Amino acid sequence: MSKRSIDTSTSFSTIAYESLEDSREIETLEIAVSEENPAKKTITIYKEPYLPDDKLVEAVNLAIALGRPLLLQGEPGCGKTRLAYAVAYALGLPLEVSYIKSTSRAQDLLYTYDAVNRLYDAQLGTEGSRSRDIRNYIHLGSLGRAIARAQYGRRSVVLIDEIDKADLDFPNDLLWELDRLEFRVTEAPEISYTVGDNPALRPIVFVTHNEEKALPTAFLRRCIFHYVEFPETEEDLQQVLATHQISNQELSKKAIKVLLELRKLDLSKRPGLSELLDWVGYLEAVKTPVEELDKLPYLGALLKQESDHQRAMEALVKQESDRQRAIREYPKQ
Repeated sequence: MSKRSIDTSTSFSTIAYESLEDSREIETLEIAVSEENPAKKTITIYKEPYLPDDKLVEAVNLAIALGRPLLLQGEPGCGKTRLAYAVAYALGLPLEVSYIKSTSRAQDLLYTYDAVNRLYDAQLGTEGSRSRDIRNYIHLGSLGRAIARAQYGRRSVVLIDEIDKADLDFPNDLLWELDRLEFRVTEAPEISYTVGDNPALRPIVFVTHNEEKALPTAFLRRCIFHYVEFPETEEDLQQVLATHQISNQELSKKAIKVLLELRKLDLSKRPGLSELLDWVGYLEAVKTPVEELDKLPYLGALLKQESDHQRAMEALVKQESDRQRAIREYPKQ
């Protein structure tokens, strides 16, 4: 096993990120197999409200330096996916995204070959000699475009979201490509792409994992690992809400207390940051009085299963019962 080239010329900094404007323009390349000279394109990207802690920033920079995918685990709704958007914005790089489904194949991240349309064009004799060139029917996937773009001297960020939704062969089928950052089109062996020897062009790859399935050891060995913790303190959650322009501090404080109490219950799916942002955003929009939050209004934004709704309401009834008992036992003098 050869030593991994280490490149520390690029890093992610929260201080630099916070100083950036809300939007920026970046120049990228429109990558297509059928085009030998990719066209330059200017796109506008928008800043992602994100507050990573020091350990997460450290993991990001370690992954960038080693050219390894950063595997992010943690409960749903804790901000794993949005990190890739924040890093892409901070570094001014195009983001390539693959949302994994149960039917996803590893090859789809590299390319797909549209054999059906090629046969259709050939039979109908349409569009001249188009069907004779296989390049017209090969379409690069997110990782494939990032590797190809590096071949033209441009770097990319890649997000492989919820990898555990695919079958167990999916991560194993990506071992070579993630390790060597190169691939060849099986149907047309003369077509190949590689990042080459320049570590500064290696795609920055993020892989999110909700722990629905265990990942193969060989895949884990090729990744940098970080577990994204839910911010359990009121102060941290206040910062998150403030970052997302929630201006009613009294409402925010009460909503956070309610959320933290719910997370202490034996729930099937505890509410996370995404649920909190949806809930508080709506509460603020409809001007819900702070005192109403004890009644758990709009609970469907926080809890997504009927059994969890029942546990929450039972806890609410018990809380009210305890309060009334306390009033009877210790009446005001």
